[in-house]
Amino acid sequence: MTMTRRPLLLAGLFAPAIARAQPAWRPDRPVRGVVPFAPGGSTDVVARVLSDTVGTLLGQPLVIENRAGGAAGLIGSESVAKAAPDGHTVLIHSNAHVIAPSLVSRMPFDPIADFAAVAHLGRIPQVLVVNKNLPVTDMASLLVWLRANSGRINFASAGIGSANHLGSEVFRAAVPGVEMQMVQYRGGGPAMAAVISGDAHMAVDPVASAVSHIRGGSVRAIAVAGPTRAGILPDVPSASEAGLPAWTAAAWFAAFAPVRTPAPAIAALNAAFNTAMERLAPRLGELGVERQPQYATPEALMAFVREDMVRSAAVLRAAGVQPE
Repeated sequence: MTMTRRPLLLAGLFAPAIARAQPAWRPDRPVRGVVPFAPGGSTDVVARVLSDTVGTLLGQPLVIENRAGGAAGLIGSESVAKAAPDGHTVLIHSNAHVIAPSLVSRMPFDPIADFAAVAHLGRIPQVLVVNKNLPVTDMASLLVWLRANSGRINFASAGIGSANHLGSEVFRAAVPGVEMQMVQYRGGGPAMAAVISGDAHMAVDPVASAVSHIRGGSVRAIAVAGPTRAGILPDVPSASEAGLPAWTAAAWFAAFAPVRTPAPAIAALNAAFNTAMERLAPRLGELGVERQPQYATPEALMAFVREDMVRSAAVLRAAGVQPE
């Protein structure tokens, strides 16, 4: 009798621990991962790199759905804001999510109040590149050239409110007294093409898309924005090393859910995305994506998003950008 009851008693003792180890929530059908841009961009690439692993961890596929349209991806974002808050829909977006209110006067949703933060999906540092025929080789010689040519400088940008544009404006603010003409192109590709051809003197671009042009010698890299070098451009100094510590800029990515999504669903999604980021760190690193573990929790991510919205709005206001 005693021998029979002992395993049952032990099983009873361990049952609470086993229960705690099981996910408190799991999706019962595929999860929609809405990317509010066309396929092929940085946000879409990050989403697709993560999707299979996240789906495996959740026990249901994470199906990427591109819903492009509107300034800063408004159409796709609005579809998630209005989706059922049941954990089966997430928005995979970039920092364009917090830039939108600075561009659009009548927003169809609130980027903060209508969303729950899920997970930070890394950042891609930005790099300053110049036309290869410019008589500059580093930040010191560039600053001398800029001051000598103030008022005659074309600075290519990937469109008002883009991460490239923000990085460009922060650079311009870090070089007071130099007049630069910001020329807006329809995306990062055309802006880079303008620098290569000589139609523009310089541009700021995410390292992921600029690296092939830098390695191929069609443009010259001057510095990576921020205090540290980029992993895929180890030979390019950081802005701090180059003597311009005030210049810090990066594109970031994150997952959001509709507000009022239950906490257990947020926790399960957060765990799946964070684990996928860890497992796929080498692959993401090849794309220039750097993890930021300090924003791993939904609470830390939301605090960061709020702060970045304020920072971005200040940069765009200083540049004279008004919501339309």
